[in-house]
Amino acid sequence: MAARVLLRRRVAAPFMAATLVGGALIPSVALAEAPPAPQQQQQQMRELLPYRKKPIYDDFDDIPLPKRTTPVPSPASETIPSSAKPFPAEPTAKEHSILSVSSRGPTPTDRLAEQIGKARLFLYKQAVSAEDGVNAAINKAFHLEQSFTSTVASLAPSRESGEQLMPGLVYVLVASMAGSIVSRNRNILVRASLPLALGVGAGWLVIPVTMTNVSDLLWKYEKRFPAVADAHLRTREGIERAWHMTKLHTELGKTYVEDKVHDARDSVEDWVKKGK
Repeated sequence: MAARVLLRRRVAAPFMAATLVGGALIPSVALAEAPPAPQQQQQQMRELLPYRKKPIYDDFDDIPLPKRTTPVPSPASETIPSSAKPFPAEPTAKEHSILSVSSRGPTPTDRLAEQIGKARLFLYKQAVSAEDGVNAAINKAFHLEQSFTSTVASLAPSRESGEQLMPGLVYVLVASMAGSIVSRNRNILVRASLPLALGVGAGWLVIPVTMTNVSDLLWKYEKRFPAVADAHLRTREGIERAWHMTKLHTELGKTYVEDKVHDARDSVEDWVKKGK
């Protein structure tokens, strides 16, 4: 019994070593069952083909295209009769939703968005009109200021004239005050007209260039009102005619007085000569 056990142990060790060396040097596929025959494998592939998942990218190169001998016209061609044309494709879910929305009409959100857009446009137009009004008012005020400054500057005499405003204006003011003092016990018409007449007269005597500029400016504004301009012209013509007649009568009176004095002197001289 002991010899058998030893023999088995001696034989088992070399057998195991040979098995390991053979598995390492000559690998082979260990199959639980025998490989199926080619026909059996094809039958199994046909049975499993319906249950396979469709690949993402189809290999169109492997599928041969059918050869066509005659050209096929497009579906939109007029050569195909209406009965032979294919039926239109059924709309997708997205197209169904678009058609349902268009047939249903605008939603409350769409109507609200439309009203908000109208309100924004109205507010924008009002803001633009208000801004334009403010800009127009500012431009008008700027033009008025520029016109006022240019008008005041145009009234001053030029340097070539040698006229000075400060003493001349003082003289005009003194003349006006003298006229008001003289006419303080008179009626209201005299009290209103005499200071103005004395002031204007003093202005024409002391600062004639400035008074000419003022009269031109007044005439420019009077042209805007034809009635006032015509009245001014008639008054001016009447004053000029009266002044001309006054000067003419003054000259005639002076000539008449001189003639009378000359005649009186001649008469006295003759009388003196005769008396001697």
